[in-house]
Amino acid sequence: MNYYVSTRNENVKATPAQAVLKGLAPDGGLFVPDDLDSLKVNLKAMMNMSYREQAKVVFSLFFPDLGEKTLSDVLEKSYENKFDVPEVAPLVKVGDAYVLELFHGPTCAFKDVALSALPNLMTASAKHEDFKDHILILVATSGDTGSSALTGFSNVDGTDALVFYPEDGISQSQRLQMVTQSAPNVKACAIRGNFDAAQTGVKNIFRSVDQPAPGVSLSSANSINIGRLVPQIVYYFHAYKDLVDSRRIRIGDEVTFIVPTGNFGDIFAGWFARTMGLPVGRLVCASNENDVLTEFLTTGRYNKKREFHKTTSPSMDILVSSNLERLLYFICGSQKTAQYMEDLKTKGEYQITDEELLNIQGIFGTASVDSTRSAEVIRENFQGDHYLMDPHTAVAWGAMEKLLQTGELKQDEARVVLSTASPYKFSRSMLEALGQPERDTDEENMNALQEYSGVAAPDALLSLFSKEILHKDVIDAGDMQDYVIRTAENCRR
Repeated sequence: MNYYVSTRNENVKATPAQAVLKGLAPDGGLFVPDDLDSLKVNLKAMMNMSYREQAKVVFSLFFPDLGEKTLSDVLEKSYENKFDVPEVAPLVKVGDAYVLELFHGPTCAFKDVALSALPNLMTASAKHEDFKDHILILVATSGDTGSSALTGFSNVDGTDALVFYPEDGISQSQRLQMVTQSAPNVKACAIRGNFDAAQTGVKNIFRSVDQPAPGVSLSSANSINIGRLVPQIVYYFHAYKDLVDSRRIRIGDEVTFIVPTGNFGDIFAGWFARTMGLPVGRLVCASNENDVLTEFLTTGRYNKKREFHKTTSPSMDILVSSNLERLLYFICGSQKTAQYMEDLKTKGEYQITDEELLNIQGIFGTASVDSTRSAEVIRENFQGDHYLMDPHTAVAWGAMEKLLQTGELKQDEARVVLSTASPYKFSRSMLEALGQPERDTDEENMNALQEYSGVAAPDALLSLFSKEILHKDVIDAGDMQDYVIRTAENCRR
């Protein structure tokens, strides 16, 4: 692979380092590799590697210009002593399926796996490109990306990070993880509106603002940045290795992955893994009541003009799934992708062809699970296997059960459910699901959940309540650009 190209125009190109630094293509598209064939791996060799060794293979294919020594340094800084387990993402058997636990990082959410690496990838890319500007990272979050980004970029030289999050619709713990961040180069700001408003605002700023202040350039830590997406590929390979090592499967057997999905980044990392040679049977896209992706994967119609639901799985409360654009590019080509994105912007919807839909359905399954069923899944898994899963993971588990009932998934196939976060990030919803009385605060709810379940809460969450709230700004979505410019003017340079 030599270049990344825009999903909306193959003539818009960037080197891998440039793609990481820019985040978003200048035409509003997302960067994708220009040659998928060059990304193939030796699967048998990958099965004899540690997590970090697998990551080096993947990173080397997607970021070849950075070189092996630089990537080794990036990986050491990214994963050394950052996770409370040796191999970053353990695979745990629950019933007759498996949960890939992705919440063992510093903020107890799956975003940590990628956002422990992205700051180091970005600084390495800046050095490679002799990039002198200070970088202001803009992030829109539906809950977990924000805290992972602020933690990842804390005190990283040459960068500041600014996170926009919806004022309502996230848990108290998620909010505290952002507003108590003390590093001088990071900032969180609430907006009056939902995640889609925050994400649209950030995208519009990228399109309309070249430099928000002299000597300051913008980049992104959302999964629209290829440097954020690539690290997520690794845990698909490592989960497969764990299944081989436990003799659940043999090398070459297919595995189905069920992914709780909001912005389509986590599941698209699985699509990349499949393209690279991982034997993936199905990638199941699990949605909550905001089931815009279920409708799309069933009918080929993407319609954001629908009621927005606040649910117990807020990281999935999204109506515009940005990374779907990458899939459209590989299925439809850049010209049609650009048209579909224009239709979404101007009409609020688009419709792909039957042939395009069939190509997507050959890989992706889908099911939606509401908050009521998610709560039942939490209770059933705790009562049956003494396993606590957060509401997002429970949505994916419920989707798996739905598709087993319809026969789309088979009982004897290896099935891996990707987790989203520690259940203690949603302690109020967890207590309710388990039929226990809720308390007034998240701190009380965490302690009650810990006492009831016997499962220890992470120290990183329990310590939140003694920290000072430092970021208190709340703005209208229409004021985001002015806020960014003011922030850029005060960046450390």
